[in-house]
Amino acid sequence: MRHTFDYGFWNIVFINSLIFIIFAFSFARPRSLRDWRTFGTFSAFIVALFTEMYGFPLTIYLLSGWLSKHYPGINLYGHDAGHIWYTLLGLHGDPHQNPVHELSNWLILGGLLFLAFTWVFLYWAQRKRKVATTGPYYFIRHPQYVAFIAIMTGFLLQWPTILTLLMYPVLVTMYVRLARIEEREAIEQFGEAYVRYAAVTPGFFPLLWRRKNAG
Repeated sequence: MRHTFDYGFWNIVFINSLIFIIFAFSFARPRSLRDWRTFGTFSAFIVALFTEMYGFPLTIYLLSGWLSKHYPGINLYGHDAGHIWYTLLGLHGDPHQNPVHELSNWLILGGLLFLAFTWVFLYWAQRKRKVATTGPYYFIRHPQYVAFIAIMTGFLLQWPTILTLLMYPVLVTMYVRLARIEEREAIEQFGEAYVRYAAVTPGFFPLLWRRKNAG
């Protein structure tokens, strides 16, 4: 069997990383040092992901002994092998059409669209110097961070790597901490209006119903 090396496309690594980082930057708009630190970590996650997806498959290389033993005949350096869930679950056919990959596409695309959609409501609330309480903000206090987490989850399902698996919980923790800091700042800025809003609106997970007395 003739095996191929479907990597080394560094131009694709650069272009894809740049597209996602610029898109995220246009909505994240980091201002403080902590914002830049979080955005920088997210950018590193994206670069690490596309480096292994198209540049060099470090995870596959490190797991090559185990994969060769348990999945004999697999083309370790063919692009399909990088879809690790496809291999581990014993799926057949085009890995881009299996349920795991399709779910990852929905999470990535949905996260990107949700991030852009959320930004509109935040932008107009900031222009009016009011608490954002409409659109996605009616259901959760931090929809923008939910969008970022959804995007990262989608990529992790689509192309898991050792590095991104390690970075994922770190990034989620950073987003949660950033949300808590922003809440304290919002209370200082908006006072009782934000306290009333936070009292009836969950942070990250929407409720099936919503109490009506939000301020």
